[in-house]
Amino acid sequence: MTRPGFDYQDVKVAGERIAGAVRPVGVVPGGREGVWFALEQLQHTGSFKARGAQNFLRAHREAGTLPEAGVTIASGGNAGLACAWAAGQQGVPATVFLPENAPEVKVARLRAYGADVRLVGREYAQALAACQEYAGESGALASHAYDHPLIAAGAGTLLDEIRAGLPGVDTVVVAVGGGGLFAGVATAAAEHGIRTVAVEPENCRALNAAIGAGRVVDVDVDSVAADSLGARRVSTTALAVALAGGVGGVESVLVPDAAIVEARRALWEEHRLVVEHAAATALAAVRHGAYRAAEGERVCIVLCGANTDPAGLAGDNRS
Repeated sequence: MTRPGFDYQDVKVAGERIAGAVRPVGVVPGGREGVWFALEQLQHTGSFKARGAQNFLRAHREAGTLPEAGVTIASGGNAGLACAWAAGQQGVPATVFLPENAPEVKVARLRAYGADVRLVGREYAQALAACQEYAGESGALASHAYDHPLIAAGAGTLLDEIRAGLPGVDTVVVAVGGGGLFAGVATAAAEHGIRTVAVEPENCRALNAAIGAGRVVDVDVDSVAADSLGARRVSTTALAVALAGGVGGVESVLVPDAAIVEARRALWEEHRLVVEHAAATALAAVRHGAYRAAEGERVCIVLCGANTDPAGLAGDNRS
């Protein structure tokens, strides 16, 4: 299955490039018949973003295009963490732009990785504009939180690891923000005839809106999971992947914030797993019926990140 600038071969190359640099995902029973969890929140830096960051920076190192000025990225937090971590391994500086309302736990971790953290605006788009200006002035290599073939390909390596841990998997369920994880995973899933369910909060629906319009569109952002899933527009690659569908198919579903909060709390109370609201978004689709599996269907839910303050679990009652 081929798309402009990105296909399954890119995922395979990424898998070879980052082998040994990331943690293979654990796949465990999810407490309900036919439901499994991919524990990607245990990945380096606390999210799947480590895969794309490693692939991006290693590819540029191989090509001789990684400047001494280092790398810069705008992020809701997780992509910045992954970029700073991978940059440290390559011995180059990382300058990370975040919205001013980014969770303090992510800001603190970024600084612990040695990143130059710059807080700009209230939304990702504002941080991105500042990042692009900085890249032009400094000569730093501009990375992206999700909209780049190397980033998406790195994320897609997760699907082949899920297949190894859960042979015969029928469906993989992923949360969607800007679409990097979705684009990579869905491309790899289509290669193997596996369905991808793309889950978004009702009020952070960049992919769902783009599918409906047949083109990338801007959306409003307002969700308990907006710190990670709050992209105003999905990548063109993600939309192309969604519209192509593939053998297994792609299904886009929406969930309310109340369902996300309940799913996050359930992961803690029932499994002692601490995840972000973004990670709980994928589970919410299955727990609350936005996606209903067929009898005998083997469903793997990706728990994509854990960069959150666990103290919030006790008092999280937003709906």
